[in-house]
Amino acid sequence: MRQVRSARRARALTALSVGLVVALTGGTVSGCANSDSTPQVLADKGTPYINQMVPKITASVTDGAVGVPVDKPVTVTAQGGVLGPITLTDEAGEELPGEITAQTALVAVSAVQSADGRLADLDALDAAAGATGTRVLLDLTQAAGWLPVDASRFAYTVCGGYKWLLAPRGTCFFTVRADAADDLVPHSAGWYAGAHPWDSIYGSPLRLATDARRFDISPAWHSWVGQAPALDLLTEIGVPALHEHALGLANDFRARLSLPPGDSAIVTLATAPDIETRLRQGGIAAGMRAGRLRLAFHVNNTADDVARAAAVLAGHVT
Repeated sequence: MRQVRSARRARALTALSVGLVVALTGGTVSGCANSDSTPQVLADKGTPYINQMVPKITASVTDGAVGVPVDKPVTVTAQGGVLGPITLTDEAGEELPGEITAQTALVAVSAVQSADGRLADLDALDAAAGATGTRVLLDLTQAAGWLPVDASRFAYTVCGGYKWLLAPRGTCFFTVRADAADDLVPHSAGWYAGAHPWDSIYGSPLRLATDARRFDISPAWHSWVGQAPALDLLTEIGVPALHEHALGLANDFRARLSLPPGDSAIVTLATAPDIETRLRQGGIAAGMRAGRLRLAFHVNNTADDVARAAAVLAGHVT
């Protein structure tokens, strides 16, 4: 039990350092109420991974909202932050219809696309959504841990801990701005959603916390025991240093393969069919995503890792 308490304490102390706290304050973002038109939800189908947190948001969207279905990974960019236009581009570079208007209730998008590492233009998205009073649900699963992101700019963020936050599977983070919290229904509320769980757990009615803790669910205890020291490590290093290290290695890798520099710690390549076997034989861990080889560089990687991966791939990038 001491380990469990330590994990909970470390979670509370370190979450702010990686830009993920459960309650945030910020400027007012109005919803799309007071409109006779049907509110829309623009959603990247590949984005809502955090299947315990995202339903709290999507289930709270105004009745009658319609979605823009997307069957493959997309990148969302707002054109210069101007009122209205937004472009959803699939992995083939083809545009999909979508527009942020005063009737748009919610835009859900990944800060970094899992399939190929593309970064969403968060400044333009924030400006376009702010101009129409549209709320943004930002998935930070492929971003938090290496990419600096100010979570307080967005109504909601979600993040799985098992990627760049180095946790065992079973941890996730959810932020909600104070001005957006009251519109969410805590559908998964249970004993852990009380302000003082060992008091509110007994008797009825169910007494939820008045702050964002009311959206919490019972933790996967052992996963948090692993997450706590990982957060300690990442926050001790600091996001700027993590970003510089990861992006520096990724661009060193790109340069060794005569590729232009990029802005992502994730690199994807079109390669020969047998490349996964070659990489395994070389002791290099990589994966295939959306038909392309995907490599990601993080705090545990070194310049030697980059040189070894580039040497194995030399002559096999198509």
